Parts: sequence; structure tokens; C-alpha cells
Amino acid sequence: MLARIGRAALVPLWTVQLATAAKSFERNGVIGNRRLNERGLHAARVALAHRVAESRRRRLAGLVSAADRDAFARDGFVVRHDFLPRPAFAELVAQLEAYRGPLREIAEGDTIMRKIALDPHALAAMPGLQAVLRSPVWRGLIRYVGSRDAEPVVWIQSILRHAADGPPDPQTAFHADTFHPTVKAWLFLTDVAADAGPFTYVPGSHRLTPARLAWEREMSLGARGSANAEIRQGSLRIDRGGLAALGLAEPLAFAVPANTLVVADTFGFHARGPSAGRSLRVEVWAYGRRSPFVPWSALDLWTGAGLARRSLAGWRLGDFLDRAGVKPHPWRLRTGISAFDPA
Repeated sequence: MLARIGRAALVPLWTVQLATAAKSFERNGVIGNRRLNERGLHAARVALAHRVAESRRRRLAGLVSAADRDAFARDGFVVRHDFLPRPAFAELVAQLEAYRGPLREIAEGDTIMRKIALDPHALAAMPGLQAVLRSPVWRGLIRYVGSRDAEPVVWIQSILRHAADGPPDPQTAFHADTFHPTVKAWLFLTDVAADAGPFTYVPGSHRLTPARLAWEREMSLGARGSANAEIRQGSLRIDRGGLAALGLAEPLAFAVPANTLVVADTFGFHARGPSAGRSLRVEVWAYGRRSPFVPWSALDLWTGAGLARRSLAGWRLGDFLDRAGVKPHPWRLRTGISAFDPA
């Protein structure tokens, strides 16, 4: 009885969250309600979010070239090789190799992921990053693909495959990050081999076709009770048979040299590719995920420094809750190591 009363009290909050980026079928009893999703709730949110994103994106078309617009419309991503001039790229890598400031590590199955938040201290130690963050190409592509004239969250990220004891990396399953268009960017600072965990994307899977919308509806019906925790939280998974059933192209693995930039809409299906053995991938990594239903493309007050401080504040809160015995914090603080160091 108390549980039912408590759930009823949350219904107004859950309902308000329908107008936000909330995506968890498990935590939100309205988003995860099977009867409502049978009547099209999830599908309606997906369709509306895409219409609004397309409207915003049209207003940002001038930020990118016609060739990049065409590539994105076709594939869901844009690739730029030799993104930085070679001297600037070499300087950036040298600065990052020398950096020994605090960073965070988390285990995802047998993979370890490192992140360095780009707060003012880190940026002062790596001034070469300004060539990336101020680049009109970087800024334009992230804004156009993400359909928002807003700063992304940016980290230095390292992916260390087969670096821990654990189950297979959950990010090796093809998935969409959420129900609406979002942007992620990778400027690879190391060469990426085909058998060393390359970023992998299904070309054209960013498009909301009738088949994809029907798949979204079907997945929403059982998502709340799924055995897969990622699906319950709104990051829907698909296997290769499902990709073929949707008429999608073969996945493309980005086995690319260092200094390659990839910017992609992660509503499209993507994954970390397989790794034959231990491997290390280091990158400047960014993502933008704003509220999907606002009609304006600009008017975002967050700065890059503000987003970095928000990340640091979240990590420190996690440390506090861990020390207090309230909740274990998966992001462990590490000092004295480089983004390029082995596990």
C-alpha cells in the first residue's frame, strides 16, 4: 500500500519529465509504462524530438560546408583526416603525455576508461587544446550535428581494453545513446587499429525511418522489464540480425590514423569494436545532449569551463557519498599517471 502511494505521488514529476531528456524506462513509471507505450507514448516522444532537432539543425546549416551536410545526411557522421596542422598536433600530444594532473577511472566490464576534465588548471597545462576547442570546424560540426548552438562537454579520454578482470565490455553491443539526436566527437590522439577497439558506427542509422520508429515502439514495450540494465535506462541495444531487419548498412569501424576527427549523431547505432588483445585509445572526446524539445537552437548559458566544473563537482559529490557509506563511487581518483600510461 505504501509503495503504491509513493508511486502515485511521483506521477506528477514523472509526467513533467516527459518534456525533458529523461529516458529511463525503469526510474520513470510513466516513460516505462507498457500500456502507454502500446498507445504510442515512446514513439511520439521519439518522433517529436526528431522533428524539433531537424528544425534547429536547419538554422545552423551555415556553420558547416555543403559537403559536410551531405555526408551527415547520408551517414550520420562526418570524418576529417589531418584535422590539426602536424606541428600543432605533435605539440598537443606532447603536452598531454607530460600532464600528470588528477584524472578519473571507471571499469566497464573488462575495459578501463579514463577521463580528464578540462578545467582551467588542465587547460593551462595543455594550451595546445585551444587549437581544437576554438577551431571553427570543431565548433561548427558539433553544433550542427547536435542541432544546438551550445558548448559540449569535453574530456581527454582513454579507453584501455582487456585491462581489468570482468565481464565483456557492455559498450561493445550496438546501441543508441538515447531516444533523440545527440552528438559525440572523437579527435583520436593515437592510431586506431582495426583489431584494437575502434569506434564503430552503422551508417544511416541516425535516420528516423518508419521501420526504426516501429522498432523503437516495440522495444519500449518490454524495456522496463529487460534483463539488460542499459536497456532499462533507455539506451536501447540491437544485434546484427536486428540491424539487417531494419535494412541498415554494414557497421563501419573507424580504423584511422591519429589526428582524425569523427563527429556523429549517437541516436545512430554505434559500439566499441572488438579488441584482439590489450589496447589503448586516447582521444579528445566531446558530447552534447541538451533538452530535445526546446525549439530554439541557441540561448544556452553553459560555458566549457562551467561544464568542466560541473563534472568535477559531480565526481566530488560521489567521493563524499562513498566515504559516508551511502553509495559506492565507480569513478576512482588517480594521480601521477598519464592518459597514455598502461593500466
